[in-house]
Amino acid sequence: MTQTTQRHVVISDQEYELPYSKGLMASRIMATGLAPARAFHVAEVIEERLHSVTSGSVSGPELTDITLEVLRAEVGERYATSYAKWQMVRSLDIPLVILLGGATGVGKSTIATMLANRLGITRVIPTDAIREVMRSMFSEELMPTLHTSSFDAARLVRNPLPRRTDPVIIGFREQASAVAVGIEALIQRAVDEGTDLIVEGAHVVPGFLDRARFDGKAVVVPLVVTVDDEELHRSHFVFRADEVRNRPSERYLDFFENIRKLQKYVKSLALEHEVPVVPSYNLDATLSRVIELVVNQAIAAIPSPTTTRSKRGSA
Repeated sequence: MTQTTQRHVVISDQEYELPYSKGLMASRIMATGLAPARAFHVAEVIEERLHSVTSGSVSGPELTDITLEVLRAEVGERYATSYAKWQMVRSLDIPLVILLGGATGVGKSTIATMLANRLGITRVIPTDAIREVMRSMFSEELMPTLHTSSFDAARLVRNPLPRRTDPVIIGFREQASAVAVGIEALIQRAVDEGTDLIVEGAHVVPGFLDRARFDGKAVVVPLVVTVDDEELHRSHFVFRADEVRNRPSERYLDFFENIRKLQKYVKSLALEHEVPVVPSYNLDATLSRVIELVVNQAIAAIPSPTTTRSKRGSA
């Protein structure tokens, strides 16, 4: 039996002509919040459409038009609109920096990893890593609150404290303020290198970073993730103990009241500084909402068409 070889469709207006790739297109489509399996199905339908309507090559704009048509037909207008917006974000000539905050145990690391995969961002930095580096530079005597977890910093706060202040909040503020210096340094490096970045961790706190200094240099998108259901939040530490070695749940549960107190505090700062708060109940739904907020905030921050150019190629 003779086996026919399907011809490639070439994207013709790139600096280097490349054949259409289902895998690459699926990864681009996932930036809409669509699940991987459905995104790959859409990419396959796009490939079938290309073979039926082209003579072997297609321009970038033509590919975008076909992609939007297929998205509308297969998964709906919402995802087509999201894809169109993401194409605008990808055209930015300045880096996209996502700051993902929230209390311990809300799922920030998982969301950040999946978000990076969906958006094609290769650099994800946890604030615990920043704190670890700073701990090696500053002794416990010099900066004591750096040398413990965010929810346990109260015991290292220097006395005397002002009346009616909460040492849990004071300790956390001291730690977050110190780590914010490192976060700003990372953002500056992203600006200098022109690379996208996700910073995630409990030390990403609204109001502690001077985002204004990066205006016009980076699109900085802050978000705060919460778990409002107390028992659901508590259960996350049990699951974490089962999945991650050397991180027993007992310590987190011993400080659970402090963790909840810090979540309430960070959430209040998010509302004060108009930073979006994303309640997390279901991972897929949370990730989809985070992507939607990132894209919409990035679109709102685009200065003007004259100051942008394409920094990423087409699929």
